[in-house]
Amino acid sequence: MSNKLDLSKELIGRRALVTGGTRGIGAAITQRLLDAGAKVVVAARTRNDDTPAEATFVSGDVTTNDGVEAIATKALAALGGLDILVNNAGGGSAFLEGSWTIPDKAWHDNLELNLFAAIRLTNAVLPELRASKDAAVVNISSTAATMPFGAFAHYGAAKAALNAYSRTLAVELAPSGIRVNVVSPGVISTPGSDEFSKAHPEFSPADWIRSIPLGRIGAPEDIAEAVALLVSDRAKFITGANYRVDGGMTGA
Repeated sequence: MSNKLDLSKELIGRRALVTGGTRGIGAAITQRLLDAGAKVVVAARTRNDDTPAEATFVSGDVTTNDGVEAIATKALAALGGLDILVNNAGGGSAFLEGSWTIPDKAWHDNLELNLFAAIRLTNAVLPELRASKDAAVVNISSTAATMPFGAFAHYGAAKAALNAYSRTLAVELAPSGIRVNVVSPGVISTPGSDEFSKAHPEFSPADWIRSIPLGRIGAPEDIAEAVALLVSDRAKFITGANYRVDGGMTGA
């Protein structure tokens, strides 16, 4: 009898909601959960060609109360409940002249997208997570939360707040059996990062690679694999953790 884990079956029967799941890291997470047998709903403003075909798409804006309510209502109707929530939607524009050039609106917009969206959606689906025997939440943060980079100070600050919120939530929900963890990607090749590199050639992939001990830029699948671990029974004694998936670029 083989002791090898069959990772293609470990999430059969699990119901998952992934925000920002139509491209890049979100699409990779969605596909990885589907490959493990989960039923997955992806939420975003629009669907595109990178959205995994097997996933159910629901439209909604995670930065508004009405949008979050619409996503939660449609996702729960499609799934009939919820076991896995991945708050992946996020992002931010660069202000290369320094943090003092970031306008108030950009600070507010980043908090709405990178912090409040996760808080609101988690609150909206919390009754269903409490009803699940296998509930797990993964919030996608960033190593920018701990790396000083003025152009993205607003983004890093919002992600640092997300980390603090996630740790608190993990402690609060542990008695209910709901596990909450964070995955913090480093430099990952996504449509968004590729667009940034093209627009700002002074930040070339080669420059980033020199700061990564493993000597390569990450792939969306690297993040998806960490998420798949954390929502599975393999991580049933892990909560309140922050997994940095960055090739060794950041320290403790």
